[in-house]
Amino acid sequence: MYPEHLEFGAFLSPMHPMGEDPTLQFERDLELAEHLDRLGYKEFWVGEHHSMGWNTIGSPELIVAAAASRTSRITLATGVTTLPYHHPFMVASRAVHLDHLTRGRFVLGVGAGGIPTDARMIGREMSELRGAFGEALEAVVELVNGEERVTKKTSWFTLQDAKLQLSPYRPQGLEIAAASVASGNSMRLAGRHGISTVSFGAPRPGHPRPDMRTQWAYAEESAAEHGKSVDRKNWRITLPVYVAETREQALRDVREGYDRWAYGYWGDIRGLDVSVAGVDRAQALEAAIEAGSVLVGSVDDVVGGIQRLREEVGGFGTLLVYAQDWADWEKTRRSYDLLARYVAPRFNGSTRRLYEAVDWYRGNRDLFPQLIP
Repeated sequence: MYPEHLEFGAFLSPMHPMGEDPTLQFERDLELAEHLDRLGYKEFWVGEHHSMGWNTIGSPELIVAAAASRTSRITLATGVTTLPYHHPFMVASRAVHLDHLTRGRFVLGVGAGGIPTDARMIGREMSELRGAFGEALEAVVELVNGEERVTKKTSWFTLQDAKLQLSPYRPQGLEIAAASVASGNSMRLAGRHGISTVSFGAPRPGHPRPDMRTQWAYAEESAAEHGKSVDRKNWRITLPVYVAETREQALRDVREGYDRWAYGYWGDIRGLDVSVAGVDRAQALEAAIEAGSVLVGSVDDVVGGIQRLREEVGGFGTLLVYAQDWADWEKTRRSYDLLARYVAPRFNGSTRRLYEAVDWYRGNRDLFPQLIP
């Protein structure tokens, strides 16, 4: 049985089109964190990238620290810290410091990395990243939440009697989450270490969504094999989501931005085939909606899309809106507002008792004859 209560958050890769001043982009990213905090979103994740122009945040920890000073309730997370690019002791040390600075509002999201130019600039081969991620993850888990000193030597880092001076802020430790794009490697590692997971439900345009039900099975099988456990409520899934008053309005709002993202970034810059067989470019957005790769439409459209996703994967704990600049800033803010006010209550039960109160009165009107004309 999947979790009945679904939480909502946002995942900022970021994906900002070229042309805008980056300093002001960073400011708007922090404004988004504040906006989500006011609306009661549970989490805000920030990615790490170093190239390709659109991905402008190279140190998610700094954005998290800045966001922490502007927010009071929302959980902040790295989405993700690319472990093969950093010595694991430094990752662990920064994470625990952020845990204290946020008073326990921090999640350490980690991944292997996926942008070839990032790896090339620091002399790493893409073929090395998966193995390096597994080596580093083991060390980070032990350093952050373990009690023993860690001694470990690999081809690219050494730990000798290593132990952090600080414990995590909370007695139960610091949550660590491994990110998975398509392969089962990260999910198996998450199961092996008994940590949380983040699945990217948004494939690159023109490709089918990953089989996330099977991904979760990998995590469960690996956890059982290593004497650990994983819980669906600690499984996040990311998808682009945009809500407007009507489906037609939503399509108008994001069509140009979706085209710029799909054909400009993925097609032109990355040089990848983003075409869909039998689908004209003008209908690419509708094809993505039909495939469940993006959720764009009215409140009811998005509610239906989330329900289908839950049934497809067998349930998960948090839906992270994959933040995109498909619409202008004010319309984007409005989308997050509609999602929090009218979509989320259908999944978190915040309006349940209100409807129960109305239903009870309707069924018991005869108890109040003086109110009947």
